[in-house]
Amino acid sequence: MPTSPQTPFNILYFSAEIVPYARTGGLAQVAGSLPRALRQLGDDIRVILPRYGHIDPQALGFRRIIDTFAVPFENETETAGLWQAPDADLPIYFIEHERLFGSRQGIYSYPDDAERFIFYCRASLEAMRHLQWQPHILHTNEWQTAIIANWLRSIYADDPLYRETAVVYTIHNLSYQGIFGHRVLEVAGLASQGFIAHPDVSPSLNQVVSLMGRGIIFADIITTVSPTYAREILTPDFGEGLDPILRDRQHRLFGILNGIDTALYDPATDTTIPATYDADDLAARSQCKSMLQAEMGLKVAAEVPVISLSSRLHEHKGYDILMPVLEPLLQHIDAQWVIMGVGDQRYHDHLNYLHERYPRRLALRLTYADDLRRRIISGSDIFLMPSRHEPCGLDQLIAMRYGAVPVVHATGGLADTVLDHNPPATGSGFSFRPYDSMALFAAVVRAVTLYRQPAIWHQIQQSAMRQDVSWTQPAQQYHQLYRRAYSLKNTGRPA
Repeated sequence: MPTSPQTPFNILYFSAEIVPYARTGGLAQVAGSLPRALRQLGDDIRVILPRYGHIDPQALGFRRIIDTFAVPFENETETAGLWQAPDADLPIYFIEHERLFGSRQGIYSYPDDAERFIFYCRASLEAMRHLQWQPHILHTNEWQTAIIANWLRSIYADDPLYRETAVVYTIHNLSYQGIFGHRVLEVAGLASQGFIAHPDVSPSLNQVVSLMGRGIIFADIITTVSPTYAREILTPDFGEGLDPILRDRQHRLFGILNGIDTALYDPATDTTIPATYDADDLAARSQCKSMLQAEMGLKVAAEVPVISLSSRLHEHKGYDILMPVLEPLLQHIDAQWVIMGVGDQRYHDHLNYLHERYPRRLALRLTYADDLRRRIISGSDIFLMPSRHEPCGLDQLIAMRYGAVPVVHATGGLADTVLDHNPPATGSGFSFRPYDSMALFAAVVRAVTLYRQPAIWHQIQQSAMRQDVSWTQPAQQYHQLYRRAYSLKNTGRPA
C-alpha cells in the first residue's frame, strides 16, 4: 500500500475510445490527453480499450503482447488477446476479440453492446494478471465501463490482485446511462444481485439495469467534467432520474473541468489554418478571417463580425432557441454566420431555407471535419454555443484558445469556463440566462455591439486566449483524487 501522497500510483484508465485510434466525441480527446498529463506527474497510467475492426494493428505498428488468455464470461470461458500501440509516452492496450469487436467497423449502436463492453471490461481486468501489473486505481468512464465498480465490490472483492484497488468513475454525460434488461446481469455474473431499487428513483428505472447507476453506487470516488455540472446533476432538472442516487453519494462526487491538448490546438503553430498568431500579436488573424469569408462565399469584409457554430444540429445544442431568432438576427444585425454540423432533419431543412434566402449572410456546411472546424474558429470573431445542457464542452475552450470570443448559455462547463464580460472587469466572453430565445438574441447583440469597439474587443480576445485551458490543473486534481479514493477504499478515511 502506498505510504505517502508522493508515491507513484499504477492507474488503469478505461475508455471506449481514444484519439487517434477510435473517436466519436469528447471522451476520445479526454482519454488521449488526460493520461499523458498524469504521467508527467509521475504516475504509471495506462489506457485500455477494445480493438475495433477499423483499427488495423499491423498497419499501425501494434505489438501483440498476449496471444490468448482466458476470460470468464457469463457461465463460460472465452479467450481474448492483447495488443499494444507503439506510443512511446503512454502505454495503450487493445483487447482483441474478433466476434465482438474485430468484426465490427463501428464503436457503438450494436444490439449486443451490453455484452460487448462487459466482455471488454472483464478481459481488461484479467489481462493485468498476465502483465503482472497491479493497479492501485481503476479509472472508469461512462456506462461502458461502469460495471467494474460493481465487480470490485462482488466478484473481485477478495481477489489478491484487486483487493486494495479503488475505482474512480467519471460521468461525461448523464444522458447516456447504458440501460438494459436483467439479461445484462446474467452476462456480468451478477444475476444474484438483481435490480438495485432506490425508494426515490422512478419505478421504471428501478425495473431496469442502469449501468451508470451501478457505477455511481459502487465507485469509491465519482467525478464529472465540471464543478457546475456536478451541482446540476443533483437536481431533478439535470439528474436524468439518477439524482436521488447522486444526492446519496454527493460526498464522493467531485467536478473537475476538462482541458484540451494545448500543443495540438495552438494557433501559433497550427498548420491547418491560413496564418498563425498568438495572444500578443493578433494581426495575422485577419488573414484567417478573410480566407474563411472567401471559402464560405461571404463578402470579404473586416468590419463585419463573423459568428460561427460547430456542433450537432440538435435541440440539446441550443437549436430549439436559436431557430426562432436566427432569421431576425440575419435581417437586423450586420453580421455573417457560418454554421457547420449534422443532426436533426428539421434543422437541416430550416437552415437550408435560410441559406437560400440569405446566401451572403449565412454559410452552411452540413458536415463535420476537424480541419474545417479549425479554419472556422480561427476565422470567426464570435463562437456561439447556446447548449441547453453542456457537462463541460471542449469547443468553447478551443474557441478561446484561437481568439474566437464565445457566447454561451451559462450551464455546466460553459458557466465555469466563460467569464461574462461585465465592465469594468474584462471577461473572456458573453453568457446568458435564462435558456430562451430572447436571452440568446440579447447576448448576440451585446457581443456584436462590443465588436464595433476595437479596443475593448481586443482586450476580450486576449483575455480569452490567455485562459489556462490545458490539462495541467485538472491532472493535479485527479492526481489528488486517486489518493483520496485509495485511502477511502483501504482505510475508510480520505487521504
